[in-house]
Amino acid sequence: QVQLVESGGGLVQAGGSLRLSCAASGRTFGTYTMGWFLQAPGKEREFVAAIRWSGSSTNYADSVKGRFTISRDNAKNTVNLQMNSLKPEDTAVYYCAAERYGTVTSRETSYTYWGQGTQVTVSS
Repeated sequence: QVQLVESGGGLVQAGGSLRLSCAASGRTFGTYTMGWFLQAPGKEREFVAAIRWSGSSTNYADSVKGRFTISRDNAKNTVNLQMNSLKPEDTAVYYCAAERYGTVTSRETSYTYWGQGTQVTVSS
């Protein structure tokens, strides 16, 4: 099992940047594909980005391509989401997710482990 804790959320103006981090417990972090999802008020949770357990591939939602970058540091058991050029529609709770030896899928149900989320608010 792995426990996930997100951090780095906050309030930022449109056009600004934030860096989210997700810290994972355990010694097997390098075997987990990691994903980021968001859930805006009144809406379903949706995919943002994912990075393969090996770091060899990534996947992004069309809405964030060119603005967000996912990365991982297996030595520190962390996955990061660098968010640039933020828009008010990026406002949501952002969740970190993990699946052991998973693919970089956008399917929410393919991820077994979830963090509690961190709020990101982008003001116009």
